[in-house]
Amino acid sequence: MFSPSPPPAGLLEKAFRYIDLHQNEFVQTLKEWVAVESDSVQPQPRLRRELFRMMTLAADRLRRLGASVDSVDPGVQQLPNGQSLPIPPIILAELGNDPKKPTVCFYGHLDVQPARQEDGWLTDPYTLTEVDGKLYGRGATDNKGPVLAWINAVSTFRSLEEDLPVNIKFVIEGMEEAGSVGLEELVRKEKDQFFSSVDYIVISDNLWLSQRKPALTYGTRGNSYFRVEVRCRDQDFHSGTFGGILSEPMADLVALLGSLIDSSGHILIPGIYDQVAPLTEEERKMYEAIDLDLEEYRKSVQVKRFLFDTKEEILMHLWRYPSLSIHGIEGAFDEPGAKTVIPGQVIGKFSIRLVPHMNTSVVEKQVKQHLEYIFSKRNSSNQMAVSMTLGLQPWIANIKDKQYLAAKRAIKTVFGTEPDMIRDGSTIPIARIFQDTIQKSVMMLPLGTVDDGEHSQNEKINRWNYIEGSKLFAAFFLEMAKLHY
Repeated sequence: MFSPSPPPAGLLEKAFRYIDLHQNEFVQTLKEWVAVESDSVQPQPRLRRELFRMMTLAADRLRRLGASVDSVDPGVQQLPNGQSLPIPPIILAELGNDPKKPTVCFYGHLDVQPARQEDGWLTDPYTLTEVDGKLYGRGATDNKGPVLAWINAVSTFRSLEEDLPVNIKFVIEGMEEAGSVGLEELVRKEKDQFFSSVDYIVISDNLWLSQRKPALTYGTRGNSYFRVEVRCRDQDFHSGTFGGILSEPMADLVALLGSLIDSSGHILIPGIYDQVAPLTEEERKMYEAIDLDLEEYRKSVQVKRFLFDTKEEILMHLWRYPSLSIHGIEGAFDEPGAKTVIPGQVIGKFSIRLVPHMNTSVVEKQVKQHLEYIFSKRNSSNQMAVSMTLGLQPWIANIKDKQYLAAKRAIKTVFGTEPDMIRDGSTIPIARIFQDTIQKSVMMLPLGTVDDGEHSQNEKINRWNYIEGSKLFAAFFLEMAKLHY
């Protein structure tokens, strides 16, 4: 298949000029979208209605662009209290079906984390407020801004009455912050229909590593979440009456949790590192090239020191080595004051971030064997049970894929620099779902900076990142058209 003819001279410049001239309109649309309290985390009928309103706004916007839009009903969400709530529709939209052009599918979400001004916001979280070039509002960077930047890029070609360089498809959901309820099932169902013509998938739901330098993301860690329960009886004990004659569940649990990791961050579970992909020289050089000021990073995180002293070690332990974090203990006394209680049963919670080529089922077996061995050595009369409540595999892309090359060229055109090639230490399940199900290249192309505060108070996206990000997507379309054949 031959690539289409090169774009008319000056098309990119025309597109950039249009985006600059219409940036206030683009910011106004973001303001309208941020104003919708599309919180998917709190299962309240009022918020669910807001989510439906948000998805309708987006569907209408896409239809005005000329896209064919299908709002798929994923059904209902069953809540732990026995009640149910409707799941907002998942938007499947497409624009163009020219077989000579590549088809690029964009994934985004329009739901947000909860936000209240009294929790420490300097402005109303649902009123987009611009201060010193920063656009503050819940969802500004996660993920309404990036979704709109993609739409801005498409609308620019439409407004200039220019042919779109690529066929575009959209997958936009409203439940990402609540676990993407219904999405994986839909992707599998549409594999041979909606997704059959897709060549590339782009996700823009993460951030740059710095405040200055753009990035391309090619991997995320997986996550195995565990709970370990130690039980003596249902009721608590008085420590004066029973202390000294019992195997105390809390003492057992603390010993179990303390056996998982040492003070240097090294995981103590036998065999846990056996499946970790070996470090190549090529990969090591990629870490050396990344722009990261360690002292600035340390200050921004507000810690005295890290476990490692070099940029390369820090990045490798964030991205390409597993980590284990202890999250909390359920059933323990945690109120102010002094309560002399021995908890009758306690549950410890911890998780392991997985990296290539670790496997959740293997990790689950290793964790259970280790904790059973440690517990047996204590000769405790209590009962111990371990369960893995979440198992998400890591994701890694091939950075030699065409769309990574196209994105690098587009970044150089817009920002005048090569991107940092980064991974994300957190888990973004949809990337692995797309890659495994559709068997096509997946790329993460972030727009926001490291200080955008996604999920936090005073979330923002810089006006500059939002507008230049719209240009980046327009440039990416053109570069993708050149490279595809």
